[in-house]
Amino acid sequence: MKTRLFPKSQRGTADHGWLQANFSFSFGNYYNPDMVQFGMLRVLNDDTIGAGMGFGTHPHDNMEIITIPLEGGLTHRDSMGSHATVRFGEVQVMSAGTGITHSEMNASETDRAKTLQLWIFPETENVTPRYDQKSFDPEAHRNSFINIVSPNDKNDGNALWIYQQAWLHLGVFDAGQTIEYKINAEGNGLYLFLIEGELEINGQAVNERDAYGAVEFDTLQIKTKAAAKILTIEVPMQFK
Repeated sequence: MKTRLFPKSQRGTADHGWLQANFSFSFGNYYNPDMVQFGMLRVLNDDTIGAGMGFGTHPHDNMEIITIPLEGGLTHRDSMGSHATVRFGEVQVMSAGTGITHSEMNASETDRAKTLQLWIFPETENVTPRYDQKSFDPEAHRNSFINIVSPNDKNDGNALWIYQQAWLHLGVFDAGQTIEYKINAEGNGLYLFLIEGELEINGQAVNERDAYGAVEFDTLQIKTKAAAKILTIEVPMQFK
């Protein structure tokens, strides 16, 4: 097993007034040659968006985009005619495929929104663009992970799906729990992002908003030192 801690303090940042952004990987004006991507995971942005503000219409292609609101919600409009608001407790996926334009605006005129947005390279390019969202309730499955995203060809209907051999899980755990994460596909790696709380993994302390990467393993043991909210992102480490 090879592992690496990615401390919160080493993330890139941007302050646009209406947007407070934290970049796990190189993005926009932030470039770190040591942090361009983790396997097929290209972007993990941790954003706070001011009331009534957001991202105007802009294009994407050949990328799987996943949005997880942590507070408030975003209103989405796109060139396919989709118009929906994704709120805390929901997850949104968009396969950009051959090309799509969309906007994402804070759904509230009075309150901020906090979101995680991930971009994952697809295994199949130039697909027909698609959009979907779904509600999930980690509290109802406390002390276990729930699958929120899985590959299109291995989806059981309970999770959203994308065009990549990637699995995302979300979990809320009490302090003192020992969790085992088993890899789903040989050759995949795991990027664990700690939304809240404190963990210990292989003797390494992992604190709120830190990330922990692991490759070349079958099972990873995670211990919660305090109540925790965890996002796991399992992705292929190489293009096929």
